[in-house]
Amino acid sequence: MKVRFTPSARSQFLSAVKYVREDKPTAAVRFRNKVESVLKRLERFPNSGKTIHEFPDLPFREIGVMSYRFFYRIKGKRIWIVAVWHGAQLPGMPWSD
Repeated sequence: MKVRFTPSARSQFLSAVKYVREDKPTAAVRFRNKVESVLKRLERFPNSGKTIHEFPDLPFREIGVMSYRFFYRIKGKRIWIVAVWHGAQLPGMPWSD
């Protein structure tokens, strides 16, 4: 399986990296490296994420990386990252654009 980002999720991820980099450039590098590592593991174990506790009946899962939640859905041979939230964000439908 391969991990891919939707355009909105990619934008959210890049915004998160930029936000971290503004205060702590080395932390931004660590964050990005950790995300790459977690996503490589997700490719091998796509069901390793947990169901989204705010929406347990929907076909989305999430994985956490540092303070961020990566929401995803498996479709065919792809794992689509549909949203990236900071853990302090209020719950809402993360995949609606």
